[in-house]
Amino acid sequence: MALPLMPKATAVWLVENSTLSFEQIAEFCGIHALEVQAIADGEVAIGIVGLDPVANGQLTREEIERCEKDEDAHLRLSTMPELTHGKAKGARYTPVSKRQDKPDAIAWLLKHHPELSDAQLCKLIGTTKDTIAKVRDRSHWNAVNIKPRNPVTLGLCSEPDLEKAVIIARPRGGQPAPQPLEGYDHHE
Repeated sequence: MALPLMPKATAVWLVENSTLSFEQIAEFCGIHALEVQAIADGEVAIGIVGLDPVANGQLTREEIERCEKDEDAHLRLSTMPELTHGKAKGARYTPVSKRQDKPDAIAWLLKHHPELSDAQLCKLIGTTKDTIAKVRDRSHWNAVNIKPRNPVTLGLCSEPDLEKAVIIARPRGGQPAPQPLEGYDHHE
């Protein structure tokens, strides 16, 4: 059974603002009836601000009134619209601890997937075309220490994202694939 968001705060509000039984509130919020009674007695949930389930669309006023009239009735959670988690626009945040790994990931991608465009690398790793160019021509300030490492194992991109980028980048119409990156050891 689906439970309301913030069950204790919802229970606090229902205790304070309705005449529902402790059992009805407990069943709806997924907590024990004795805990609801302790909330009503002021022994539990001290300092928790009640969360109005009507205001946030989890219950209707009619549903509360229906259950107040019949102690055997069960509260039903309103169908809430699914929250969509669309992809965020703009640059993705990379923790400071992983930023020094980006040149290694770029070198690995240039070595193992030369068919990827610079724009795809930018999107996949969260880097700039300037950094890619510097890693490619070995003019990066830390070029001597760059060791090609898989960006998936470094945590800079996911395996499905990498696979999708490679599939999209595969040569079309019989064009030959670009040659691998020069200057890096091709043996791992």
